[in-house]
Amino acid sequence: MSKDITLKQEFEEKILPELQKELGIKNKMAVPRVKMVKINVGIGSYLQSGGSKDPSSIVENVAQITGQKPVVTKAKKAISNFKLREGMPVGVVATLRGARMYDFLSKLVNVVLPRVRDFRGIPDKSFDGRGNYSLGLKEHLVFPEINPDDITKVHGIEITVVTTAKNNDDAYKLLVKLGFPFKKAKTN
Repeated sequence: MSKDITLKQEFEEKILPELQKELGIKNKMAVPRVKMVKINVGIGSYLQSGGSKDPSSIVENVAQITGQKPVVTKAKKAISNFKLREGMPVGVVATLRGARMYDFLSKLVNVVLPRVRDFRGIPDKSFDGRGNYSLGLKEHLVFPEINPDDITKVHGIEITVVTTAKNNDDAYKLLVKLGFPFKKAKTN
């Protein structure tokens, strides 16, 4: 991919026709595409482990990573075994679509994943059966926007790539074309 062309442009001009031919789809609108990317951080354990009761630092980290303000999700009901009360914050979620989504995927594949310690590829078993792929990172420090000096506590981050593919094989082929570095070739 050259520097002048974005991932979205490359997808529309190069990847889409290749994928259409490879999958044997006549209508180009039926070719699998990336619909959205969801970024999720669970903050329940962070708030209960003596951290502050304010999730604003995690919200700020996710906002820096995604480029948009995330939503703080709250508990719908109280569960005493987890010391959880109704209305307590339990997560931070950001949903990316359009140009931000493609920019994030490009950054994830080309910058973030190579920065992961002992990186040997992402697993190909994290598909959900309906063409969506989930990936978890143990540290959010691998993102270049995060300054390690400003961090008080390291947290994980979950990334879900939602596609329009009907099955895992089509979604796998789509993500390979987008540059996702899987560990090994998928066996059918």
